Amino acid sequence: MKTVFFVLLAFWLGMVPQFGRAHALDPGYLDLNELAPGTWRILWRIPDVNGQPMEIDAVLPDHCAPAHGPEPTAENQAWVSSWIAECDAEIAGHVVTIDGLERQQNDVLLRVRLLNAEPVTLRFTPDEAELMVPAEPTIWSVFGSYFLLGFEHILGGWDHLLFVFALFVLVRNPWRLVGAITAFTVAHSLTLAMATLGFLNVPAGPVEAVIALSIVFLALEILRHKEGELRLSEQYPWIVCFSFGLLHGLGFAGALAEIGLPSQEIPAALLAFNIGVEAGQLAFIAVLALLIAMWRLIAPRNADWVTHLATPVTGYAIGCISLYWLIERVNGF
Repeated sequence: MKTVFFVLLAFWLGMVPQFGRAHALDPGYLDLNELAPGTWRILWRIPDVNGQPMEIDAVLPDHCAPAHGPEPTAENQAWVSSWIAECDAEIAGHVVTIDGLERQQNDVLLRVRLLNAEPVTLRFTPDEAELMVPAEPTIWSVFGSYFLLGFEHILGGWDHLLFVFALFVLVRNPWRLVGAITAFTVAHSLTLAMATLGFLNVPAGPVEAVIALSIVFLALEILRHKEGELRLSEQYPWIVCFSFGLLHGLGFAGALAEIGLPSQEIPAALLAFNIGVEAGQLAFIAVLALLIAMWRLIAPRNADWVTHLATPVTGYAIGCISLYWLIERVNGF
């Protein structure tokens, strides 16, 4: 049953069609920028769904005209609409709505830049599609929004999750595993910050392909595992994780590039996003460990041949999934 558990989980992570994309749950982004008293420039970025804009719409308060924007146009794997709105009263203290969000799985980030005031960052969810704009921003609103964005992004990034799952299978020592995950986070934090701030500019296609290749490498390491012998990747997994984390950070940067960062709170937003990613990774590892611990308590001891079969079968499953992603992404260049 341990074999079945690993294989089913691996296929759940990668082979279901809607999870084929690395980041199927990229959030929307609504930017309200006050140019002059009562005059607002609106930027509305809508996630792409199979080549069409997601069926959601940003709606301003009733005293703003126009409350809806023009038809969006395709731009960088998203759909963008922008317009100038005139409001008879302040937006602060009034409700902004994302119509149709309750039928989706995505979130939408809202950034409000009041005239002569610090930006406010808020977050719409399917359960909270209406938000009242506060008059005074707080750093905690930025931190909370980007922490949840990072947490949800890692849980929606199936290639990143499969990488962590492969580490879980490969590295048997719990402390080495936690150290490897932390090294992975430190590394991707560095490249994420450099790419987001404009110091690195790498095309997304090759980055996504190399991320798939990193999972292929871990699958091969799993298949080469021998009882009683520790390969370099098992004895010092933090080295492997740090190296590949630099690449995965460039993948995370693509998500932040789509939604932007609050100009006055970039350090807090980056820190919160990375902490959210680390929390998501550790939560995923904790769930896996809990499931296996529960199985060991309720199930009889597995036969020796089943135990020996678990690792190679899991390695082949992970390898097939990641190799499929690699070929798909290389063909997409």
